[in-house]
Amino acid sequence: MKALVLTTATKDVSIRELPVPEPRNGEVLIRVHAVALNPVDAAYAAHPIAEQEQRVIGTDFAGVVTALGPDLGSLSDLRARVGARVAGFHQGACSTNDRPGAFAEYITAPYDLLWSVPDSMSLEAASTISMCGLTAAQGVFARLDLPCPFDDDQTASSADSANDVTNLLIYSASTSLGLYAAQLVQLAARSSGRKIRLIGTASSSKHEFLRQEPYSYDVLIDYHDPNWVDKVKEATGGKGVDRAVDSISEGETVYKIHDTLNENAKMAVFRGPKGGQYDPTNLRIKPIYGAVWEGLGHEIGYNGFTIPANPKARLFATKFFNFLSTAATDGKVKLEPNPVRLMPGGLERIVPDGFALLGAGLLSERSTSRSEDYMRPISGEKLVYRLVDEGK
Repeated sequence: MKALVLTTATKDVSIRELPVPEPRNGEVLIRVHAVALNPVDAAYAAHPIAEQEQRVIGTDFAGVVTALGPDLGSLSDLRARVGARVAGFHQGACSTNDRPGAFAEYITAPYDLLWSVPDSMSLEAASTISMCGLTAAQGVFARLDLPCPFDDDQTASSADSANDVTNLLIYSASTSLGLYAAQLVQLAARSSGRKIRLIGTASSSKHEFLRQEPYSYDVLIDYHDPNWVDKVKEATGGKGVDRAVDSISEGETVYKIHDTLNENAKMAVFRGPKGGQYDPTNLRIKPIYGAVWEGLGHEIGYNGFTIPANPKARLFATKFFNFLSTAATDGKVKLEPNPVRLMPGGLERIVPDGFALLGAGLLSERSTSRSEDYMRPISGEKLVYRLVDEGK
């Protein structure tokens, strides 16, 4: 099979021929139909942290189950059936220890860390959800303590009274993470009765889109406005933000969002101080950070430290994917996928086109001089590559 492989010593990423993997107990073999790109895919190819000579890269995928592990033959779960349409994510080259990658024609994965894709959703669209969707769920429910509709073990913080309104800010609302976070916030509000005022920052060109369902923002502010911090505070009636999601989590965004918070606030970030280039010791409200990789249930060597295997985080991930899977049986999509920019070519075009758009450093430093329409700057979309035409 073909796979996109990083050679760590030279930072070369190229198509290689590899054996088709065999599923072990608890795993299924998946023919990958579509992959979606995330900033970490490009970042850890350009700046490898992997300690192996070669690693298959890539995180988000969607495809069709073609074989089952030895112990799954009698399992009734829809995901453990040959022909099942599924999606999930791998760690790719985003760790020092060896972990599988998604950018290949065939991959294996634990069946319970996949979700069943409903017939109403394309596999290209489904490929955009898994990693950023789980990242958003960890942030909204595990770090910001909003009521979680699919996990009774997550304890939500209680409001002072039934009439309290939680002012919740999502910075960079049109990013992939921001789009999923908003949907989960609205889900938390509907399922619990909690009153949430959803405030977002985004370019003004995205405001009309973000006012619509399933995002349904109450207040939108252009983050190009030099006074956006003050305008966020005004939107709270001067009380300050109670909960904040920093979808960018880089330097100035962390500091400025911190300036919107009240004394009892919580703030979720998605890059650590080293990667995000901020100093939490300067902040009275400490940003709450965690790695989405914890949901995969393995020890992770990551950015100079080791994250132990976290059974609780893995259990949360399985509950999240079970929740998404219910759409395949009840017909109700639980998270709308990101808008898809279907990129031309397959695996062979990910590096010259997709990685060129993503860049290898801070999101604020992205730039490309390419003139093709599909190489326009990324805004409110996910880059997706099709490996297999589902209709063929």
